Amino acid sequence: EKLKKAEDITQELVNELTFPANLPDEELMVPVDMRGVGEDFDDVEQMVERLGPKGTAEAFVKAKEYFDANKDNEPDEERPKPMTAAEWRKVLEDDDLEGEEEEDFLEEEEEDLDDDEEGEEEDEEPEGDDEPAAKKAKTA
Repeated sequence: EKLKKAEDITQELVNELTFPANLPDEELMVPVDMRGVGEDFDDVEQMVERLGPKGTAEAFVKAKEYFDANKDNEPDEERPKPMTAAEWRKVLEDDDLEGEEEEDFLEEEEEDLDDDEEGEEEDEEPEGDDEPAAKKAKTA
């Protein structure tokens, strides 16, 4: 709406658009397809850096239009649906928890691998007389 009226688009407005933390629970969040933006961004902060607040808002409008066009012809029942800010916060929270569980799992596996490698190193006895192997001369 503010874009259509040529009103100023501020960083705060972009944050309201993209971060549901401060929105009322009943505020409706609509899905977008970021392929409609035309270039890849790591996150909203990077978009604002490159495009500015107004350009970022315009990019989200393009992403919404791209989503609505359904260029992949996804069946309606498989497409993301609008949800409230409260529902979206729950999804983000669940994703964070899953990410933490995955990190914990990966750290545990890494520790197990480290323990295994240390055990193998202790078992290995070097053969011969503890002098380092001769290095090959570099050839140009």
